[in-house]
Amino acid sequence: MKILLTNDDGIRADGLAVLWSELKKIAEVIVVAPDRERSATGHGITMDIPLRAEKISLFDDKAWAVNGTPADCVKLAVNCLLDDSPDLVIAGINRGSNLGVDIFYSGTVSGALEGTILGFPAIAVSVTEYSDPDYRYAASFMSKLVPKVPEANIGKDTLVNINVPSLTAEEIRGVKITRLGSRKYINSFETRVDPRGKSYYWLGGDVVDNNDNREDTDVACIQENMVSVTPIQVDLTNYRVMDSLKDFFDDLSEGQRRF
Repeated sequence: MKILLTNDDGIRADGLAVLWSELKKIAEVIVVAPDRERSATGHGITMDIPLRAEKISLFDDKAWAVNGTPADCVKLAVNCLLDDSPDLVIAGINRGSNLGVDIFYSGTVSGALEGTILGFPAIAVSVTEYSDPDYRYAASFMSKLVPKVPEANIGKDTLVNINVPSLTAEEIRGVKITRLGSRKYINSFETRVDPRGKSYYWLGGDVVDNNDNREDTDVACIQENMVSVTPIQVDLTNYRVMDSLKDFFDDLSEGQRRF
């Protein structure tokens, strides 16, 4: 099995190194990751400057550092850097959780999503602690999961988003298949003034986990010290609303024809 490994914390991040150390025992692993931290870049791709991929002497010399986003890394790897297509794309291990609406901002999830868009099975994996996280259980969990991915029949339009508590194996209470929970941020901007007297803004904010997170959500699962496994599809269409919108626009069109 050939695995393409990326992240958004940068190619020298601890989570990437710990995961690579486990995965190389069971597969050929090629690392293509950002040359610096690119957290919260979402699914941005680079179109206004040249992308550069530098071969570096890490990860058994099977690694490139790219001056772009996680999505850039996967796109560039598949189209230019790899001799053969990967069997699996993995993004992580991310420092900090990717729960609920986090997936829309996350560079980690977007790295995996780009793999899905290109037609490969893909997994995003995060630990849910930002300060001094323990990646060991998450890496071990992935090493056991990866060989079984072909049996899972997930489909090429779906990525798997995994969140793992930063705990020991003895403290983990199990694994649960979940849906995305409700998670919001109270954003605040701190206004500062640069040496030239011009204002600039620094984004901060706190996480708010809503009370409507039922036990089948990723947020509730992590609160129970369990591993959350959430299948996420590329198709964001709200099929439930399609019929009501059709009736609305049919009525609107009929009204316009009367005039």
